[in-house]
Amino acid sequence: MAVSKAEIERRMERLAQTCRGGRLKLTHQRMEVFRELAGAEDHPDAETIYQNVRRRVPAISRDTVYRTLATLEEQGLVHKAEILSGRGRYDANMEHHHHFICTECGRVHDFYSRTLDDLPIPRSVASFGRVESAQVQLRGICANCAKGKR
Repeated sequence: MAVSKAEIERRMERLAQTCRGGRLKLTHQRMEVFRELAGAEDHPDAETIYQNVRRRVPAISRDTVYRTLATLEEQGLVHKAEILSGRGRYDANMEHHHHFICTECGRVHDFYSRTLDDLPIPRSVASFGRVESAQVQLRGICANCAKGKR
């Protein structure tokens, strides 16, 4: 399921509001990096984002993309997740959700579950520190990879 145009625009407006309300400039490069993420379902890594944005903005540097991603994460506009390979993957979907991760191709699918949202945190975890959020990752073989194995 593709990210709808309405959802992309809602996410872009969130970027604009954050920039207006804070100390961030709403630069063309920042907008293009965020737009790339706002329309992505596949949780791209920084290098993929750089390559895709560079097609539209040839003068953008890799460093600018990496710094922009760090800034967007600091501002709570994107989430960085370590999925499989240890490379950070980025997600502009800031609604509480979980991930299904294909162990064959690495594709990540968002899903929502009230049941998983309500899982109790074990008391023993309190000794580690204060839990601020919880997300479930399910790992398996996606339907596309499973078809290829038949």
